Amino acid sequence: MIDAQVLSDQSLMLGWIGYVAMLMWATARTRWVELFTDSRRQHLLFGTVFALFALWLVRRDFETGVSYHFIGMTAVTLLLDWPLAIVGGLLAQLGLVMMGRQDLVAMGVNGLLFIVLPVMITEGCAILVERAQPKNLFVYIFCSGFFAAALSALLCLLAALGLLWMDGRFVMPEWIEDFIGYLWLIIFPEAFINGMVVSALVVFCPEWLETFNRTRYLQAPWKDDDPGR
Repeated sequence: MIDAQVLSDQSLMLGWIGYVAMLMWATARTRWVELFTDSRRQHLLFGTVFALFALWLVRRDFETGVSYHFIGMTAVTLLLDWPLAIVGGLLAQLGLVMMGRQDLVAMGVNGLLFIVLPVMITEGCAILVERAQPKNLFVYIFCSGFFAAALSALLCLLAALGLLWMDGRFVMPEWIEDFIGYLWLIIFPEAFINGMVVSALVVFCPEWLETFNRTRYLQAPWKDDDPGR
């Protein structure tokens, strides 16, 4: 998360414009009738919002105006699909704002960086996996779970640093060249958390995952003596 004090007025304004546009798009694409008539999806949405809210509360705040926390949006996207994942991220973000753990003014920038961006990256990875139509469920777990979460963490971090550098209000550390080595301390835990959640859902509750093709991944294997083969 980024505080408003280290962002320029132009970045804050553009962040709100982009975030509101994405929220409107996600709201228009959300299947509201299915959500209101399916209590299971309602429970998944509310449970996911609470889990995100709790995850984002576990953070490290720095005096420079930035804070670090796990994102968790990869698992949420695979669980709810991208439109509802953005809506759920917004609800969790509003909880942080009401508790004073996030600036309302910087809500647009943070929403774009840490909600919309990882959701879009995860959705893109899931689409590529689905187009390849693999029959091995470990391909889905790794590419849509572990890899998508790692890529999301990397690009979100680079985008945030790029924005801070462009605004010029954040004093970059002198050891920025050595920062590459610390990326693994951020990328690997993010990939591990999301990958483990996706793996557990695939094993125990595959019907909860909106992006998981149960017919293809969990079909019974062919037998050598099967006459219909």
